[in-house]
Amino acid sequence: MNNTAKIRLNSLDIMRGLNLFLMLFVNDLFHDGVPHWLVHTKADDNGMGLADVVFPCFLFLVGLSIPFALSNRFQTERKFEISKHILLRTVSLLIIGVFMVNAGDYNQQLAGLNKYVWILAGYVSVFLVWNNYRGNRLVLKILGAIILSALFIIYRAGTADNIEYIQARWWGILGLIGWGYLVAAFSYLFFRDNVWPIALTFLFFIGLNCLSQLGALSFLNPAKPFIGVIISGSVPLLVLGGLLLGVLLRKYLNDPTKFLKIAVSFGFIYILAGFVLRNWFIISKIKATPSWGLICIGISTLVFAFIFYLTDVKKISKWGNVFVPAGKNSLTAYLSPNIIYYLIWSTGLHLFFYKQTGSQLLAVAGSLLWAFLMIKLVSCLVEKKIQLKL
Repeated sequence: MNNTAKIRLNSLDIMRGLNLFLMLFVNDLFHDGVPHWLVHTKADDNGMGLADVVFPCFLFLVGLSIPFALSNRFQTERKFEISKHILLRTVSLLIIGVFMVNAGDYNQQLAGLNKYVWILAGYVSVFLVWNNYRGNRLVLKILGAIILSALFIIYRAGTADNIEYIQARWWGILGLIGWGYLVAAFSYLFFRDNVWPIALTFLFFIGLNCLSQLGALSFLNPAKPFIGVIISGSVPLLVLGGLLLGVLLRKYLNDPTKFLKIAVSFGFIYILAGFVLRNWFIISKIKATPSWGLICIGISTLVFAFIFYLTDVKKISKWGNVFVPAGKNSLTAYLSPNIIYYLIWSTGLHLFFYKQTGSQLLAVAGSLLWAFLMIKLVSCLVEKKIQLKL
């Protein structure tokens, strides 16, 4: 297995980059002005649109990447060192996630600092702390940590009669990734490439998600403010679905035909299982139901199988080169567009006019162009040695 540990799959980088492109696209869409199947389905509606698949697909890819990322560390690091890496990465994602979640509720009158200054300074500090420097830049990391800490301290939200301080209102997208990564990474750390224990862990979180939806876990309510994402089961099962496929991929990397047969079979089984569970749990991203989760895992599995076959088996990969920089620098690709958003909003310029014309075609085309420009921005940042690495 050592000969497979250092392999970097084109399919994984391309699919992750394509997924980020779609994430940037759906995040930019003006919900009232585009076809409903492109945006999030309402919580009580039994169904899903494109936006309901994009984030779970990213969680799936987080899990799929874990066996390839951690197996490299097994060659040179002890279990304690790898555990520390997993915990530091999780905490970093939680910190950035909390910052992003609280930014929208910031009250500049109470805090005494302009909202855009606070937010942009926060993003700058994130890049200072977690940039992948090509040398020792401890001073810059410390500076970033000091700035971010100061911003957390001066944060105020709410009203003068009810002042709120920075808190985990919810963990945000990055925080959810952090919790899912924590569960899946430690699962792989302990079980390595043993398929059955990982499969049983995956099944356990499907069951946990079902019990949570049925209200059978109310006795765990005191722990929910701290580990509610894990207790709900939804996010871990999405990441574990990817982890299971990643372990199978490593096992059959020298026999791609067998892997593809397994992947395609699993993909359809997941989708079928999701529709069976629809009899008890509606398909809903907002409610994070197991039917939605399994269908998303099935779709992600089938899409990855196709891209793997196309790029790593048939070596047809040039079409995906535009997505590779974003795929290799996913955190940079996710965060850097937010800086551009806030810079534009702070100037009052109406650059997002395509959302206000009433034209669905222009709204969709504008968001596609925005996503493409942000993908290209990542390439430029990487060339300038600006790339986040947790």
